[in-house]
Amino acid sequence: MVTIKNEYLTVDIAKMGAELTHIVCDGVEYMWNKDEKFWAQSAPIMFPMCGGLKGGRYELFGESYEMSKHGFAKLSMFEVEKSTESSVTFILRDNDFTRKMYPYAFAFRVSYELDGKSIKVTYDAENLDDKVMYCTFGAHEAYACPEGIEAYELIFPERETLYAYGLNGDIVTDYTKLVVNNSNKLVLDDRHFALDALVFRDVKSNSVTLASRVSERRITVEFDGFDYLVLWHKHTAPYLCIEPWCGLPDVVGSSYNFAEKEGMHAVEVGGRFARTHTITIG
Repeated sequence: MVTIKNEYLTVDIAKMGAELTHIVCDGVEYMWNKDEKFWAQSAPIMFPMCGGLKGGRYELFGESYEMSKHGFAKLSMFEVEKSTESSVTFILRDNDFTRKMYPYAFAFRVSYELDGKSIKVTYDAENLDDKVMYCTFGAHEAYACPEGIEAYELIFPERETLYAYGLNGDIVTDYTKLVVNNSNKLVLDDRHFALDALVFRDVKSNSVTLASRVSERRITVEFDGFDYLVLWHKHTAPYLCIEPWCGLPDVVGSSYNFAEKEGMHAVEVGGRFARTHTITIG
């Protein structure tokens, strides 16, 4: 475990998966406590893909590979590349484990930097191979909702009309459900998650605030540069995952070609693909 802190925040990150495990601000915990009764994770990082694959496999360069849901970063031990009292950068390099699933030489960095009551989280994929590297990534932070999610609402800076795309297992379907209709608020309801997650393609806002309607508890997530927003929680569990994604799971009708997956990014030889999302308390 690595701890970074400033005058407001104390933040713990596990080397396994470079996973954010605790955000404490003014003595209050804002992250989900990983209660195994519901879900024993807090913020797994998705790389080199988001979601699942049709049949659990993909094809690339004439070969077939298998990869589990959300990729292998969450299953990998990262090294600390550099750190200060209020920042840390983790790095994952390709190895025997990753090459069985993903035929690339790469460096994947995850950085956390504190700025006041904000945490800047940067994902940075570097192509160290001699061919174009296809990848994407996404966040999966789970924020504690001690009063239950139905005591909370999501507030967008812009008025939104949002349709959630349905899921069939790991596949995004063509079925849609209107969740927000020309409003900047979504009052949370456990019934929204009866079919797993809410997957949004067309969010105009580049941030959202999780706000309690019975206390002063507020968390804002800024996600400029991320093309998709996913919301998820386990039925009756007192947390909500706010997940900015740069890619999607396989969709209905998608081929097995990894390069053709929706949201996949082509990183040129020697190039990098990076995005930052920011978590602000209060």
